[in-house]
Amino acid sequence: MSPDDRVERAVADAFRRDRGRLVATMIRVTGDWDLAEECVQEAYTLALSAWRRDGVPDSPRAWLTTAARNRAVDRIRREATGTRLRALLALPQPDDEIDLDTLASGIADDRLRLIFTCCHPALAFESQVALALRTLCGLTTAEIARAFLVSEPTMAKRLVRVKHKIAVAGIPYRVPPAHLLAERTDAVLGVIYLLFNEGYAATAGPDLIRHEPCDAAVRLAALVDEVMPAHPEAAGLHALLLLLYARSPARVDATGALVPLEEQDRSRWNRPMIDTGLSVLHRAVAQERVGPYQLQALIAGCHATSPRPADTDWPRIVRLYDRLVALAPTPTVRLNRAIAVAMATGPQTGLDLLDELTDDLAGHHLLPAARADLLLRLGRRAEAREHYRQALAGTDNASERAHLTRRLAECEGR
Repeated sequence: MSPDDRVERAVADAFRRDRGRLVATMIRVTGDWDLAEECVQEAYTLALSAWRRDGVPDSPRAWLTTAARNRAVDRIRREATGTRLRALLALPQPDDEIDLDTLASGIADDRLRLIFTCCHPALAFESQVALALRTLCGLTTAEIARAFLVSEPTMAKRLVRVKHKIAVAGIPYRVPPAHLLAERTDAVLGVIYLLFNEGYAATAGPDLIRHEPCDAAVRLAALVDEVMPAHPEAAGLHALLLLLYARSPARVDATGALVPLEEQDRSRWNRPMIDTGLSVLHRAVAQERVGPYQLQALIAGCHATSPRPADTDWPRIVRLYDRLVALAPTPTVRLNRAIAVAMATGPQTGLDLLDELTDDLAGHHLLPAARADLLLRLGRRAEAREHYRQALAGTDNASERAHLTRRLAECEGR
């Protein structure tokens, strides 16, 4: 590895490890979300040239914090806003900080503490989640837009509006004390869930799975479960992520193409992780307050405990989806229920249910992909081809594209 490559890796590692904390620090001091993000981004850009010239510093985070603070000082000085400038100049160096936040919140993990901070109850639920994903988890606006089934421009406008509301209303960026964590927990679970989803089925890029977001989400879910042991949905989400992530080794083939659930080699699933997930799920359900994450975990548990695809208890899965739809009737949940119904009673029933989602999932590639699979099961290859082509046009993920291309070739008899 060349010296330049080592510097690029050091910057990338620092970005993945410290960006959220740096942005949070700058937000707390400047009170300006956009300025904070811009200055942190500029600090990472500066690091590339400075570290090539001077070497990687002993404490990359301290170096980046100083660089970001200096950028903010320069910009605020030009704007002549004295209060914020004094706050910036008083900002301690990271190594000198006394971690009072940990003492107040009882949460030792930096990233989780910051997510609780970002999920302020004065903001709408979706705003809390989207802002945390963008600011602290590093997801792009396009990735967050896909999670919320809206266009990228729509999500960009939402993020601008919520930052404006924070500024106008003077909503403080402070770590909440332990007794106020509960009112933020649902949003925090939403952040972790969507962070995992983006890693489990990446919006774009060469790989289906991005392990860094998945690993982070599983770890954060375990921490929330530990901090909030009486919250059944915290345990439910923890169990769900373990049961899903356990399938990862079998989700792509040797070429990197997506492998559908029913075609996966189940001997490659991570059995210790499944056993842990089922144990956590049992503890969650024992509290007798079933919520959406527990229901999804129960569905994942059905798959995890079926030795072969043919052994899958689809009628039970449909019943679980019925309860899930009653609690969380999102288009994605309804699509998955339609597929489960098709597996339980036949493809045509599933197709009829998918027709009800045409407007809600317009432009999303999962709808034509599901429709194409059911049409192919019915032997209606010409119609299936058309929907596979639509699905291909709607995804930028190479692994999904490889799978859809293979299915399209099957339809064409190649």
